[in-house]
Amino acid sequence: MIRDLIKPVVLLTAGMLLSAPALAAPVNGTGLVTPDVIFGSGNANGSFTGVNTNNVELGLRGKVRYNSAGLPENTFNYDGDRTYTFSPADSNAPANRSAFNFEWSINSDVSGTGSRNLTDLTYLLQVDTDPGAGTNFESFDPINQLFADHALGNNSTANGAGVSNLLLYSAIVGNYNVAQNSWNLGFSLLFPGIVDPQAEGLYTINLSAALNGNTLASTSIDILYGVTPVPVPAALPLLAAGLGLLGYMGTRRRRQM
Repeated sequence: MIRDLIKPVVLLTAGMLLSAPALAAPVNGTGLVTPDVIFGSGNANGSFTGVNTNNVELGLRGKVRYNSAGLPENTFNYDGDRTYTFSPADSNAPANRSAFNFEWSINSDVSGTGSRNLTDLTYLLQVDTDPGAGTNFESFDPINQLFADHALGNNSTANGAGVSNLLLYSAIVGNYNVAQNSWNLGFSLLFPGIVDPQAEGLYTINLSAALNGNTLASTSIDILYGVTPVPVPAALPLLAAGLGLLGYMGTRRRRQM
């Protein structure tokens, strides 16, 4: 599929889109997007971080694109919060590709009761090009483009049955309320700021939708590539409790002496 022909378009409303908090829980409480995963074939639903609010559903996830045999598989390595973890050591990826893809799903009328199509809203997708401590984003609207090979559909589109037409995209996208795609950091025209798609570290990806400059929904994920997540938040309460207990025991000993 031809993915590098989408020209990034930076939105003037980027500041407004980022003003809303990004939600980072399994979309719909299940990780399943509506109606299903409609791009390609053999792609399973599930493990999407996202939000369903204001009749807009947004989903993001990471997935193994190149396993040890160089093939894609439905492995998401999802922690159930917002983080997906992948190891280049378990992958046979080409030098110009990362081992994982990130996948996004947009539904502009998730209830099916409205008449809002994809082009009635604006969107901001931000992809972190810096796997280090900082964040440098490639930012653009993935929907309002002249050319794209997204899978398009509605709330009854079956698994893998999305419509994709690169050349007629801008003429047909307004007829649908669901768009999805699967992208790799190695797609150089989409993400020119990523010099080495196999650089290890943490990548943050944000997705927002807005109507007339007002944010309707936003979500965010982190992808850990070649590094291990550190469970600091869970460990801190135990550490504090342990130190408190030691302090209490020391005080009792001093009082008994």
